[in-house]
Amino acid sequence: MAKLTQSNRPAVACPNCGTAQQWDSRNPFRPFCSEQCKNRDFIAWSNEEHSIPGQPDYEDILSGDLEMAPERE
Repeated sequence: MAKLTQSNRPAVACPNCGTAQQWDSRNPFRPFCSEQCKNRDFIAWSNEEHSIPGQPDYEDILSGDLEMAPERE
């Protein structure tokens, strides 16, 4: 459970760096503390450094489509 700050808003940790911050709708980078932390997280997902555990339903949905696509001249 998040702790409350003096303004009665919950204090949460940035998922990237762990910095405690006030949960506030005025922060455009929520739940991150900054644009830099938000971008670092995005880059980590795009580099497949993060993943959601579990079995995928499909190995690669588009791989079959690509193999069957006619070649362009």
